[in-house]
Amino acid sequence: MAGAFAAALLLSAMPAPAAAPGIDQEIDALTRRVEKLEGARAVKKLQRAFGFYVDRGLWDEAADLFADNGTIEIGMDGVYVGKVRIKDYLKRLHGNQDGLIYGQLNEWVTLQPVVDVAPDGLSAKGRWRDLGMLGQYKKHAEWRDGTYENDYVKEGGVWKIKALHLYVNFVAPYEKGWARLKPGEGLAASQTSKDFPPDRPPTAPYASYPDPEVAPFHGPNPVTGKPVVLGGAK
Repeated sequence: MAGAFAAALLLSAMPAPAAAPGIDQEIDALTRRVEKLEGARAVKKLQRAFGFYVDRGLWDEAADLFADNGTIEIGMDGVYVGKVRIKDYLKRLHGNQDGLIYGQLNEWVTLQPVVDVAPDGLSAKGRWRDLGMLGQYKKHAEWRDGTYENDYVKEGGVWKIKALHLYVNFVAPYEKGWARLKPGEGLAASQTSKDFPPDRPPTAPYASYPDPEVAPFHGPNPVTGKPVVLGGAK
């Protein structure tokens, strides 16, 4: 009995077998992969939350999705910096009250997510399709088409919007539609940006529908790995 007890003590004192070569590296690689997948999922949830909050005029909630020094840029309105400025801009853009005006339609439908998380898992870029159904009951109705190219950052374990940039392709009257827009008619700086100037001018001018120009792609072709070179119709 005493011999068996001594043998057990000896075994318990022996070091555990070393991990097979490469196992640690494989575990690290899997951990990074899971972190990237979780990051992409969190970014998608974040961006969808922004759309739902703006849909219903929840300006505080929408602004709280941004980093403290986050920015927003919509069409040719210029760049607004910081949560307070972002909230005030969104609020003024939609009637300057908390919540929507009675009869206001403000659907920011967000589609086609392409999210790329950086290797360090602390930042990400995302491209989305914007479909807007806008208007005021018995007064007017509009369609909006655009593309987001956004930056995100992970701070204190929480994903936030670092830079939201919506390249508006057009805003067209519902009755007239986009087929009858004149060149340049579907994209203009809003009256809000004139009454409430941005912190910085627009990042770069661009052509809107019917010009085929599209927002620059943040990432390469996922199959070839080559940069996406933009070209317009001649």
